[in-house]
Amino acid sequence: MSFITAFVVTFFGMFIVLPIFLGLLRAFGLYAIVEEGTCHVYVLFGKVLAVLDEPGFYPLLLRLGPAAPIVNWLGKCHVLDLRLDQTYLRSQPVNSEEGAPMGIGIWYEMFVGDPVAYLFKNADPRGSLAANVGSATIRSLSNMKLAAMLENRHNMSQMVRAEVSPKSQEWGYKLGSVYIRKVHFRDTGMIKGIEAKVVNRLRQVTSAIKQDGANQVSVITSTAERQAAIEFAKAAAMRPQIVGKALQRIAQDGAIARAMFEILETQRMLEGKAEITLVPRNGGVLGDLLASGSPAPTPPPPPAR
Repeated sequence: MSFITAFVVTFFGMFIVLPIFLGLLRAFGLYAIVEEGTCHVYVLFGKVLAVLDEPGFYPLLLRLGPAAPIVNWLGKCHVLDLRLDQTYLRSQPVNSEEGAPMGIGIWYEMFVGDPVAYLFKNADPRGSLAANVGSATIRSLSNMKLAAMLENRHNMSQMVRAEVSPKSQEWGYKLGSVYIRKVHFRDTGMIKGIEAKVVNRLRQVTSAIKQDGANQVSVITSTAERQAAIEFAKAAAMRPQIVGKALQRIAQDGAIARAMFEILETQRMLEGKAEITLVPRNGGVLGDLLASGSPAPTPPPPPAR
């Protein structure tokens, strides 16, 4: 029973009483906790009493003095975010030296450097900084050569940053990195004209490559045909000599020569597709008729039974 009572009392004290007690202490300005990346600016009757920009625990009686108990009731505590922020401005209108209408996309980082100036010197420091960056981009990058505008983005980024930084610090902002991310043409007709030129150029290059390939194929084919014709001519010239030597060696043996010529004669007859009629030796009149070319007599039908 005592354990349950101690548990309930501890739970009630740690999770209910203690948070309420600490909240009352903060409400009466006895202490403040500044988190990482934030800043507390205490203002009473239009006067800045203290700026706490380092994270940690602060007893306000030591920092604000007798005004600490009433600063949260009669004054105000501004909590500012000191973390790095970034913004991208799209298509800032810029004209090149040649008169081409260009668009510049610029990305930049900023953070609060002077909390008091950020709060009281400008009603909209973020919007003013964006307008300042846009005007600095137009002012510093106008009338540049088109080739330099399309290639030297790093130098352009440095020019814009050098133009903006002094003015932004007056409003409590500090400018970080500035980078030109995109350079593009704003005139639709010019874009289409450039696209048409690029397409025509690609077609010309493609046609030239195809023509060059066809010429090379023709040269290779003609060279191969010429070499083949030379080799065939050499073979045709050597054939009679080879055949003559072979016939000379065959003619040295009469039996082989006769057999070969009989085979050749038979092969010629088969290749000629001539009709061959085989007649028995004692064919009689049938053989004479076939030899003279007359049609053979039709044999009489067999007698009926």
